[in-house]
Amino acid sequence: MKLTLYTRSYCHLCEDMHKALLPYQKRYGFELELIDVDSDARLERRFDELVPVLMSGTEEICHYHLDETALLNHIRRQY
Repeated sequence: MKLTLYTRSYCHLCEDMHKALLPYQKRYGFELELIDVDSDARLERRFDELVPVLMSGTEEICHYHLDETALLNHIRRQY
C-alpha cells in the first residue's frame, strides 16, 4: 500500500503529521511518499492551504492533523 503526504517545507502541521505517521508506517509497512505542493503549480492550486493532506491514490484520508481512526479504517480496508 502506498500513501502520499502532500506538504510544504515551512509547515509545522506537515512535520507533525509526518512524525505521527511514522509509527503506523513501521507497524503496517506502507510506502509513504512526501510531495511538496509548492514544487508543482497544479498541486499548489489544488491543495493551497489544505496541507498537510494524506492521500491514498485519489482518496483523501485526512488533512491538517492525522486522523488515526480514518487511517486505521483505510488500512483495514486494504488488507
